[in-house]
Amino acid sequence: MKFSTLSVFAVTTATVFAAPIPVDVAGVQLQNPFGSSGLSSTDEPIPGDSPLLICDLEAPKRVEITKLDLNPNPPLKGQELTIFAEGIVKETILEGAYIDIDVRYGYIRLLKQTFDLCEQTQNVGLECPIKEGKIELETSVQLPSEIPPGVYTVAARAYTVDDEPITCLATTIEFPAL
Repeated sequence: MKFSTLSVFAVTTATVFAAPIPVDVAGVQLQNPFGSSGLSSTDEPIPGDSPLLICDLEAPKRVEITKLDLNPNPPLKGQELTIFAEGIVKETILEGAYIDIDVRYGYIRLLKQTFDLCEQTQNVGLECPIKEGKIELETSVQLPSEIPPGVYTVAARAYTVDDEPITCLATTIEFPAL
């Protein structure tokens, strides 16, 4: 299945811990992607060099993301984006786990789709089941140069086969007009 540019980044990043919606960013603002501007009480920056947030903080997580770096940060149209992530898988993730992706361009929903997590983990060199313990991943994706300018918001929520939260990632990224 071929993914849109934005869904690829979200799925790659979420898959790294549970995988890329690459976008070009001139000025990244950390925001609640579905609320008003500014960090909400349920969003927290992920340690490292990226505009991504851990969302739904009140929900228990089966994966703790300890570091997430994007290179370059901000991502640039037409260039390769490398994603490096570290974390701790607290509970083995089994076949049937899934990721819900919601991508918006301003107020317009571009994508709302569910992806099989175990199918996506193959894109970052993992296989299900994903066993408990420390994990480090690095993957790269070529960003297209045709990304339209504007503000994109992305939320990626990963769940176990039993619908229990694995992790939640969110970001708001603005691509400048050239």
